[in-house]
Amino acid sequence: MERINTTPRENWQKIVESQGFYYHTLPREELADTSEKEWPQPYWDESAYYRFTAQEIDELEACTYALNDLCLEAAQCILDENLLAEVGIPDRHAEWVRRSWERDEHTIYGRFDLCYDGRGPPKLLEYNADTPTALLEAAVIQWFWMKGTQPPDVCDQFNSIHERLLEIFGTLRRVHDGRFYFASLPDNLEDFMTVGYLRDVAMQAGWDTQYIALADIGWHPGRRQFTDLHESPIRLCFKLYPWEWMMRERFGAELHWDSTRWWEPPWKALLSNKALLAILYRLFPDSPHLLPASFVPLSGMRQIRKPLHGREGANLAVLDEGGNVVRETPGPYAGPYVYQRECPPPCFAGNHAVIGSWLVNGNACGIGVREDTDPITTNRSRFVPHIFSR
Repeated sequence: MERINTTPRENWQKIVESQGFYYHTLPREELADTSEKEWPQPYWDESAYYRFTAQEIDELEACTYALNDLCLEAAQCILDENLLAEVGIPDRHAEWVRRSWERDEHTIYGRFDLCYDGRGPPKLLEYNADTPTALLEAAVIQWFWMKGTQPPDVCDQFNSIHERLLEIFGTLRRVHDGRFYFASLPDNLEDFMTVGYLRDVAMQAGWDTQYIALADIGWHPGRRQFTDLHESPIRLCFKLYPWEWMMRERFGAELHWDSTRWWEPPWKALLSNKALLAILYRLFPDSPHLLPASFVPLSGMRQIRKPLHGREGANLAVLDEGGNVVRETPGPYAGPYVYQRECPPPCFAGNHAVIGSWLVNGNACGIGVREDTDPITTNRSRFVPHIFSR
C-alpha cells in the first residue's frame, strides 16, 4: 500500500461535475472552525492516489466477507438474546425489526471502515450499515479518474460497485413493483447527491422513481399508509436517514404497520450502531479483524470512546491507559458509549488513511480511501482515488 503524488487533471472540477459529482469542494461553513486552512479545500482530492498490490486487494475483499458473516451472526444473537434495547432500538419497534429480519428483507449496501496498512490484517473501525455516503465518488468518479489517467495494461481498480447496484435493483424489481421513492434531507448536498445517484441506478434497472424530501412524507391515518404530497401511497422507499432518528420522528410509531418497504430494511438497525463493536468482540474475540471493544472502559490500554449512535467522527474521545480523556472531537452526540482499543490509521506523509470497503447485495465489490491530517476521519476528510497493480 503506497501513496503516490500526482498532478490533478486540468479543469478537474468541471470533469467530475459532468459525471454528476458536485460535492467536490468542502463548503466554506464546514471550515469555519479551522481558520488556518485556506478555502477552497477539496473533498475530492486527485493530487495523490493510493496504490495497492493484488494480494492486498484480495485481503481486503476476504476481510469484508468475513466481517459480513460475523455481523449477520451478531444480528441473530441480538435477537436471540433480546438485546435490542442494548443496541438502541425502542421497545415499540422491537417486534417490527424482528419481523424484518425473519422475512430476510433484501439489503442494498453497507460500508466497513477499516484500518489497514498492508502489513497486518485489516481491522474494523466501524460498520456503516444503514446510511453510508461517499458512494458516487467510490463507484463512479474514481473509476473514470483511473480510466482517464492510468495505463490500462498495468493497473486496475477494485470497483464493481455500480454493477452490483444495478444487480440489486434488478433483483428488487423481480420481487416488488410500483413507484420507487428516494428520500433525503434536501439541504444536505452530499446526501442529496448520494440519493440522486442511487435513483439514477434504479432508473437504469427499469424502475419508475420519484425523489421526495423527508419532510414531505406524510401519514394517512385512515389508510394507514405513508404518502407523498399528492397523497399517493409510498410503498417502496429508499431513505438516507438513520433508523434511530426515523423511529423517533412524529410518525415513527406508525412504521410497524409495514405499509411501506424501506431500504435499508429495518433489520439493519441491529447493525448500524457502535454497540455492534462490543457485541462482535464478545462473540468473536479471536477474529483477526476485530479490535477489543466493550460497553465499559477497557483496562490498561489507549482507547476510543464512541457514542452509540455517533456519526462522522463526532464526539469521539481518546482515552489514555488510565482512562483519562486526552482529546475529544466536537459534535451533537451523547452517551451511552462503546469503548474500542485505539488503532491509529496508517500515516503517509502526514495523511492518515481509512479504507471504506463496500458490500452491495452481499458482495464485496470495491473500496474508497478517505484521508486526513488528523487521525480521526470526519465529514471534512478527503476522498482520494486508488488503483492496484496487475
